[in-house]
Amino acid sequence: MTGDPRATYDRRLRRLRRSARGWTVRAGIFTGAAAVLLPYHGLGLPDVLWAAAAGGSVAMAGLRWTDARALAASPPPPPDPALAADRTRRRLEAVVRRLPGGDGVLGELYRQRERVRLRGTAVVSAWQRLDRAAAALAGLAGRLGGPAEPALAEAAAAEKALRDLAERAASVERAFRLAPDEQLTRSHAALVAQLEEGVSAYEQLVAAAAGYVAEEGRPVAGNAAVGRLREATDLLRGIAIGLSELRTAGPTVP
Repeated sequence: MTGDPRATYDRRLRRLRRSARGWTVRAGIFTGAAAVLLPYHGLGLPDVLWAAAAGGSVAMAGLRWTDARALAASPPPPPDPALAADRTRRRLEAVVRRLPGGDGVLGELYRQRERVRLRGTAVVSAWQRLDRAAAALAGLAGRLGGPAEPALAEAAAAEKALRDLAERAASVERAFRLAPDEQLTRSHAALVAQLEEGVSAYEQLVAAAAGYVAEEGRPVAGNAAVGRLREATDLLRGIAIGLSELRTAGPTVP
């Protein structure tokens, strides 16, 4: 994609103005130096050089300011609609990401967009299975610590590779729909089979992660919280029975 003409115009105008200011400062320095040195030394060779530098700087400053004014007076080109829309989209995404749960909302939006784009191809079923497995793994990610943590990086890399594979398979399918070819058909079938196998392996990884979370959170000697609740229940029942017995016994007669 080419650059935005409006942005190119703005950059060029800024460069011209910056250059004009720089030459104006140089012109002031050289002119001031020449004005101070000439009365004391007369017109020697060094003074001629100072005067030439001052005159050249003044001329360059004038040229740069003339170019900058001419460019500023010309109408700026309209911004590229596609680039403007892309900048607007990025700004909206940045705003959404700052909101609570914004990353999840954007991720779901991207998945829905990809699902719609792949609709009607042979990879939709595998793509949906991958979505469900990835969502399940995201729910387990916060509990996969310690020795299971490297599995998250492996799963992320595998998910990206599987999505790229699905994109390739869908592209090949669109191509042989336009121009049926036996070789393309075989290549597409091989890609779909590879995708199905990869998604099945990913699902097995998610199942293993769920098993790890289940076993890692199970106490060694039974559920301690349940045991404490039962002890408290027995204690309260004992107190209640004791109070009931005191009431039914009534006052003792001396």
